[in-house]
Amino acid sequence: MPVFEFLCLKCQNEFEELLLRRDEIVTCPVCGGQETRKLMSSFAVTGSARKVSSSCGSCRPSAGKCKGCGGH
Repeated sequence: MPVFEFLCLKCQNEFEELLLRRDEIVTCPVCGGQETRKLMSSFAVTGSARKVSSSCGSCRPSAGKCKGCGGH
């Protein structure tokens, strides 16, 4: 079960949520708002991944063309 980071558009609270399904409605634990935006997790943008222009998450700059997204 993946943990995602979200931003509440109503109160600007950043929080993490464990989702069982991708289409699950996420509710802010502070204000109860359901208008949220999924954020890129901080672990996904560290090290060499920071240099990758693609957002597929499986690209590596030294590995050539990505099989997940088809580019870099």
